[in-house]
Amino acid sequence: MGEPNPKEMNTMTETTYPTTSEQEVLEAALFEAKRILVGQDRMLERLFVCWLARGHCLLEGAPGLAKTLAAETMAIILGGSFNRIQFTPDLVPADLVGTRVYKPSQEAFDVELGPVFANVVLADEINRAPAKVQSALLEVMAERHVSIGGVTHKVPDPFLVLATQNPIESDGVYPLPEAQRDRFLMKVLVDYPNHREEAEIARRMTAHRPVPRQVLADADVLHLQRAAEDVFVHDAVLDYAVRLVLATREPAQHGLPELESVIAHGASPRATLGLLAGSRALALMRGRTYAVPRDVYDVSRDVLRHRVLLSFDAIADDVSAESVVERLVTTILAPRVTPSQDSPAEERQDVWAA
Repeated sequence: MGEPNPKEMNTMTETTYPTTSEQEVLEAALFEAKRILVGQDRMLERLFVCWLARGHCLLEGAPGLAKTLAAETMAIILGGSFNRIQFTPDLVPADLVGTRVYKPSQEAFDVELGPVFANVVLADEINRAPAKVQSALLEVMAERHVSIGGVTHKVPDPFLVLATQNPIESDGVYPLPEAQRDRFLMKVLVDYPNHREEAEIARRMTAHRPVPRQVLADADVLHLQRAAEDVFVHDAVLDYAVRLVLATREPAQHGLPELESVIAHGASPRATLGLLAGSRALALMRGRTYAVPRDVYDVSRDVLRHRVLLSFDAIADDVSAESVVERLVTTILAPRVTPSQDSPAEERQDVWAA
């Protein structure tokens, strides 16, 4: 691709690494989370990526795998307000967003805001509420405001929705509609701990159970989110993210004709934006102010797995969305980043090679 355009390089920050204060704050927050939760390093990293990228996260796993504990721990570390909503079949939309209440003393209606007006909202077992209740979150998750009685009310900034769901039980649950799933930046699968982690959980949680402490203030969170938005993304990395998403819509044109009959609907443009936002946040966590193809590759499964809708034939053949996404991300070639060996040593600099 040749050397980068000097004008384009000026859009990058002066240093190639985050400031010391930013890196120290991120490390302190991650250390505090790992002090509470044993193992689940991948889940914790993805939770950090979501709040840095201003996205929402859906945690899916069997009961007892610390999904709710992880959400509560993140809320305390990030500071700000926190509300937990236990989703049940008898909920109504007003229980989430609020409603208008008539006050006789004032002879007028007043607005009572619901529990979604918090910096961190935990939607526990979100698939236990009917679709009408789940749809009440669509506006607030996408536009970050709620309309009640014709008046728009903004939620606090920063704002993060962490939802959990149990994939094992099928009685009394309501699958999330496609529009609802698309609002989540990532869907993270939570697995069982290994033998060493299980033993450490037993030691840590049966004696003096650790209590999380607040590490960040609202200003710190907003500053880190802006730093993640400023992470440089080269055109080659952007093109890689676009090709991953387009492969879910037109697999035959990207060397995957066997997936034509498997995928009913591919990922939306929101997936492309999610790949870029997630890769920027992951790059910042890894101590860089520029994203590389590996960052996009690492977040691709979490961003795409809940956005690929399978055909009826694929469901009948017991094909999983996880296997389809795995096939996609391991087939689409990523660009390479290599140092140039052609220029003299005194003028040598890193360049991008497709």
